[in-house]
Amino acid sequence: MKMNVLIEKQDLFFFRPVFQERIWGGTQLKKNFNYEIPNDKIGECWAISAHENGPSVVANGECKGLTLSELWTQQRHLFGNLEGEKFPLLTKILDAKDDLSVQVHPNDTYAQINENGELGKTECWYVLDCEEDAELVLGHNAQSKAEFLSTVEENKWDEVLRRVKIKPGDFFYIPSGTVHAICKSTLILETQQNSDTTYRLYDYDRRDDNGNLRELHIEKSMDVIIFPHVDANPVRNEYQQEGTLITEFINNEFFSVERWKVTATTNLSNNNPFILASVVEGAGSISINEETHSLIKGSHFLIPFYVKEFTIDGKMVIIASHV
Repeated sequence: MKMNVLIEKQDLFFFRPVFQERIWGGTQLKKNFNYEIPNDKIGECWAISAHENGPSVVANGECKGLTLSELWTQQRHLFGNLEGEKFPLLTKILDAKDDLSVQVHPNDTYAQINENGELGKTECWYVLDCEEDAELVLGHNAQSKAEFLSTVEENKWDEVLRRVKIKPGDFFYIPSGTVHAICKSTLILETQQNSDTTYRLYDYDRRDDNGNLRELHIEKSMDVIIFPHVDANPVRNEYQQEGTLITEFINNEFFSVERWKVTATTNLSNNNPFILASVVEGAGSISINEETHSLIKGSHFLIPFYVKEFTIDGKMVIIASHV
């Protein structure tokens, strides 16, 4: 679909999520967000995506039916004429009914050379829900590549992998090169670079529906893992803005991610090329230029560059991101 005129009237873009079946997926996206999922093995909701493997479609206004990729290509002024061939970010919700594989992602340079120009994949996780005593795999205990490989060859995964306990509301930053895995009974909102490149290190000898072991990517993984592991502990900044408690979890070269805990009317400003936002708890509204839009748990939307002021109200939690 090609638009020959510049879009200047639409101040808010809602998106229809794209659902991805996964061997480890479940039904929490229906139970928690009331999404109509196609089966009981849905592991990922690609909530705001311009990736070719799952492009989001605009659900409202004069751009209804366009993909985010088409907006990025045809209406770059919506994003402050930000440079780049690809839209930079991807927002997901992941339902881990079972353990995900232990994996690692490349950086931009390695992915550009080895993955047909794909972006690297630095990401971060906000824990929406999990069982008591739930945990994540985050990092490793090896001091060198040789030590890691030696431990793996002896199948001593419990010794080499680092595990951390988690609870709802926790935030984790996962730079490229970090060994990681989301574990079972966990629901996570993920903000990441716009990439679908994953190197699988270990998959618990799990088999797919055809009885085959899933492919591993040991050589590429060894190319990109950081040795020794270093914890990424971004500085958290928290402040009150009228009726909203804003927690800035991270602000770096890849993305800024914030949590907005809304309890009353709040006026906010936008000084960024765009803002991506996902309502993860409660309900409320957003008002722009005297037009008010309802927000419910599971709403995902984009505020474009030319919207400089907006008002949020209600009782809800929003995860917001931008470059």
